[in-house]
Amino acid sequence: MGTKSRERLYGTSIRIAAERAAEARKTADALACQAWNKRMLGYRGPAQPSPTLGDALNAGYLYLEVRCLGCDTHQTVALNIIRRARTTPIHELERYVRCKDCSQVRGYPYKRSHLVALRMKKISALDPPSVWWPGER
Repeated sequence: MGTKSRERLYGTSIRIAAERAAEARKTADALACQAWNKRMLGYRGPAQPSPTLGDALNAGYLYLEVRCLGCDTHQTVALNIIRRARTTPIHELERYVRCKDCSQVRGYPYKRSHLVALRMKKISALDPPSVWWPGER
């Protein structure tokens, strides 16, 4: 009769542990995405292993920067509208990315592209495309 419910006894500690776990997952995802970005920009690959689509979205990276090898343009692809499972690794998206301009010129889907980096914002005048380093022109 005079006992307290389990929710009252353990509810707060369970909620706090769940919040800490979610924050730790977000931090781990952000570090994995940063490591992949540095590997892609510093060594130009390899793209494998890469973080998953869900990891990138959880870490706040909403865009994937892709470079067309035909016309040498950089474009961003929004990760939140891609119709793939959240467990899909980022490097598997490379085979599906097509350059619209090159495809129109050639008359068939032109699929030669290279993954550059994960981005938090789209390419704009204030946030230019990533450059390979050291010393790309």
